[in-house]
Amino acid sequence: MRSVRMRILVTLLVLAVVGVGGWQLLPAQENKNRTIKVGTTDAVTSLDPAGAYDAGSWALFSNVFQSLLTFEPGGVQPVPDAAESCTFVGSDLKTYRCTLRDGINFPSGRAMTAEDVKYSFDRVKKINSDVGPASLFSTLGSVSADSASTVTFHLSSPDATFPFKVATGAGAIVDKDTYPADSLRTGSGADGTGPYKLTGYTKDQRAVLTPNTHYKGNLKGTGSPIELRYYGDSQALDKAWQNKQFDVATRTLPPKVLSGLNPSDPNQRVTESDSSETRNLYLNTRAGSPLHDVRVRRAMAWLVNREELAATVYEGTVDPLYSLIPTGLTGHTTSFFDAYPRQSTAKAKELLTAAGVSLPVRFTFGYGKGRGAGAEEAAALKKQLEAGGLFEVDVKGYEWTDFQKRWAAGKMDAWAVGWVADYPDPDTFGAPLVGTGSTMSTGYSNKIVDNLIQDSQQYADRSRVAQDFRAVQAGVATDVPLIPLWQRKEYVVSSEDVGGGQYLSDGTGVFRLWQLNWI
Repeated sequence: MRSVRMRILVTLLVLAVVGVGGWQLLPAQENKNRTIKVGTTDAVTSLDPAGAYDAGSWALFSNVFQSLLTFEPGGVQPVPDAAESCTFVGSDLKTYRCTLRDGINFPSGRAMTAEDVKYSFDRVKKINSDVGPASLFSTLGSVSADSASTVTFHLSSPDATFPFKVATGAGAIVDKDTYPADSLRTGSGADGTGPYKLTGYTKDQRAVLTPNTHYKGNLKGTGSPIELRYYGDSQALDKAWQNKQFDVATRTLPPKVLSGLNPSDPNQRVTESDSSETRNLYLNTRAGSPLHDVRVRRAMAWLVNREELAATVYEGTVDPLYSLIPTGLTGHTTSFFDAYPRQSTAKAKELLTAAGVSLPVRFTFGYGKGRGAGAEEAAALKKQLEAGGLFEVDVKGYEWTDFQKRWAAGKMDAWAVGWVADYPDPDTFGAPLVGTGSTMSTGYSNKIVDNLIQDSQQYADRSRVAQDFRAVQAGVATDVPLIPLWQRKEYVVSSEDVGGGQYLSDGTGVFRLWQLNWI
């Protein structure tokens, strides 16, 4: 931290000596009200926080709504946002209480109260959308509004990770007067108290964000006006970027473009950083699925070649992943490498023969259209899995919302999905992905895994969860409800006159559009 501060001071001193500091800062001030256009292939499932659990929707929620808590750039512990303070009451980690910040008003002018907070959490659980975030609140028993400014969460079991979950898009606070209690709000509007107001929205095309001058929270100020532009696939995003139709490109340009980025190019700014985003191949374990028998799923694990995927389909812009939890987080292991150290058709055939299934095993494989290199990845996995004539894979791409509904309903046998960490803790890769009733809806249920995840939540000192999550990953490698594929690197590209791209996304689950600025 000190070295960063020293660099800032040196820069200011140089500007003062040459006598041009004020002149150089003026253009940025004049540009304050200029709109910064951001291009992405992420899609928005819903504008209602109770109806979406995906990166594209939560990117909007981070900016339009407030949660009681948030994460600062690079932070690993949540800090107050709409709350003045939050704390566990007692030592059993089952009662969590927050006091609201004064002076927060909804767009209608009505003051936010504890009743709005209670209402927001209650409706997420009540609506329980099949593509919503209700699964994050599995330990939340009830919520009480003790006064106009005090809200208490009563948990069914000790959960040191509950503050992390409060800080996510699932904890977005809505106006109880404008959001129905038992159904999702429709239309193209959103009534939040975040640093931006949603002043225009066309599905799959654009979202217009205007700084909220009445915002009160963790931020000291809001940023420039933003226009998010949505593109159907990576190629369309790249074409628009080349034609200078927007100022910042994020999530995601084609792998070939990313691998060829040059940080020294004077015409653009390139940020490449580590990320905890992962991608897994999820498998339908339900009775009736051709993948129900664990031996069939293990056979698939013997056939997947991650290194080949990373090197060919993704041209080195992702790293092979051999575990449920990515590198950089407590508890990371290489459980799938330990169990399936190399691609082996012989091992796969041995398992399928023992299972007594007819060869080739036929199954369906779905992916979301426009999501990075999904089609190319699916084709490569099909080729790997069909090696030796053991499997026959029927691959099909689906529009993003339809894709989510299909995996939630168990209408596919296998599906590849990326997972962006909700918060900087291994718990975000636990219950949502492999717990009973997980959001990935594989039908997988293992009481030992569930108990390990629950046990890990009792530790306020998160360094103590490593042993539990090592055991979880060993269980997952044995049961194979999913096959880890890769861990992404984070890329943000902007024009030479826009800064702040390095702060957009950092694994805390917050998408900081207010950090973008004209230089």
